[in-house]
This record gives sequence, structure tokens and C-alpha cells, in this order.
Amino acid sequence: MRRRATASLALLAASCGRYADFSLPPPPADQPARSFRWSARAEPVLGRDRARDVLNPSVVKKDGVYYNFYSLFDGAVWHTELATSADGVTWEKGGRILSPDAATWEGRYIAANGAALWSGHEWVYWYQAGPREQPRIGLARSASGRTWRKHPAPVLETGPRGSWDERGVADPYVVRTGDFFYLYYLGQDRARRQRLGVARSHDGVRWEKLRTNPVLELGGPREFDENGLGEPAVWQSHGAWWMLYTGRDRTEHRRLGLARSSDGVRWEKLPAVYSGSAPWMSRVTCDPSVIVEGGAIRVWFGGGNLPSPDENLNGQIGLALLEPEP
Repeated sequence: MRRRATASLALLAASCGRYADFSLPPPPADQPARSFRWSARAEPVLGRDRARDVLNPSVVKKDGVYYNFYSLFDGAVWHTELATSADGVTWEKGGRILSPDAATWEGRYIAANGAALWSGHEWVYWYQAGPREQPRIGLARSASGRTWRKHPAPVLETGPRGSWDERGVADPYVVRTGDFFYLYYLGQDRARRQRLGVARSHDGVRWEKLRTNPVLELGGPREFDENGLGEPAVWQSHGAWWMLYTGRDRTEHRRLGLARSSDGVRWEKLPAVYSGSAPWMSRVTCDPSVIVEGGAIRVWFGGGNLPSPDENLNGQIGLALLEPEP
């Protein structure tokens, strides 16, 4: 009874939410870029084996090793699994690390589609869970990357009635700069429009949503992102903040768009649209995860050959390079 009461209070506190006006620190002066050229490897770097899909990579480099916290769909449930690599190309699968707990707020469908960071003394992983119709964002921690403890309640709740994220918050991507974590995420309203917003936190648990969300809107008629935005990946390089994001068109084909910002809040969509030409990623290019290495940007991404808004894409994980265009 006491545990239930504590969890209920935590959920109530999270659902109240907090809002603030903020921006990200300006990027340091650097060699500017207008855009980036995209080149993807012809073959996936992480295959699906017997799974229906492997998607949503979250890649972190620590002590010379690449850690990939990726999502696996087994036909009924989305799980988070871990793979490691010395070069980011050849991966050794390490098995399952998170699954949904049906006895909690998570339900039975998903505990995946997350964002991992090394905090200096432990791994932190924000992930999507809850009912498919109204997902929320949770948090798990681990010293080893293999044994995890979950926060008892969602750390990012849906917004109030009539808000842009009333019916779902999902697709977290977290960057840390200065004193704050910044979480970019998908919000869904009652009309099922999916757009992108941002929140900030000192501790990764208590978040303030930007008062002027969303930060990125749907594209116009017949544009590649007219039917929905999701899966943002944000980084700082070449004199700006940059965002790769997934855009969905009316036929549920997915491609990646590029946006640029000086403050992480006001974003300009750029003409670049990236997609795969190989058969395995011919219908879907999505789920970017970014690491800046030298003057180029490495992007791990999901790809599939069947158009679908969520799963059963024959999803696999690929690797691409973004090179700056001066």
C-alpha cells in the first residue's frame, strides 16, 4: 500500500509539469557549414536476425568503445538491447537490457526507443513506454550498462488538455551542455499531429518544457514531412546547433530532414532530405543517432523496405557519414 501511494504521488507531481522560457548556450565559433553531404554504407551494420525489426540506435562512445542501445521488436513487444563495437561498424550483440513491466505504468508494449548518455559515473537512459495510444518517457540507470534500475514513474508526462503534446510524448534524444540536460522529443496532440519540442532538466528527472513548444512544425502539402515529425537527433558543430529528424509522408515513407539553429529553440529547416538507395532501406530512413568525430558526423540510423508508421518494416541499422558543405 505504501509503495502504491508513493508511486501515485510521484505520478501526480510529474503530470502537473513545469514550463519555462529558455534557450541552449550558443555554439562556439567554428568553421561554419551550409549543410552536409550524406553518404551511407550499402549494407546494414546491425541486422535483425530472427527479430521483426531492429531500429532506434542510441550510440555512445566511452573509453574507445561504442555502445549501441537499440530497439528490437519481437512481433509483439519492443525491448532495448545492447551491442558494443571497437569501430562502430562491426557489432557484438550483448543481449536484452530492458523490457516493459506490465505491472507498472509501462504496460506491455514498449520499453525502448530511447536515448543513452554516460553521466561520468553511470549510464542514464530515457526511453518510451506506456500505452501505444498515449506513450510517456521513463528513465533507467546503470553502473555497468547491463543491469538497470528504473525510476518508478514517468519523468516526462503528456501535456494538459488541448496542448500540442496532450496525447503522447515519445522519441527522446538528450544532449548535455552547461548545467542542463536538454531533451528533444515528439509530442502528439488530439488530432494525432506529431511535432517536435524540447525540455530541460538539472538532474534528468524533473523537467521544464519550453513554454513556446513545439520547436519544429509539420511540412506543407506534398512535402516529405507533411504527415508527422519524430526521432530528433541534435548536436553542436560547425558553428551551429543541428538537428536530423524523421519526416513521414502520406504514404508512410520516411526520410531524414536537416534543421539548423543558433540557440537550440528557433530552428530553420534546410532543403536537404536524406534517404537510402539500397534495397534494405528503400522505404524507410529514420531514427538517427549522431557522434561528431573530427570534421565529420557519423550517423547510425534505422532503415526498412516496408512503409509503416511504427513497426514491421524489416528494420535494420545502418551507418552514414555527414560531411560539411562550406
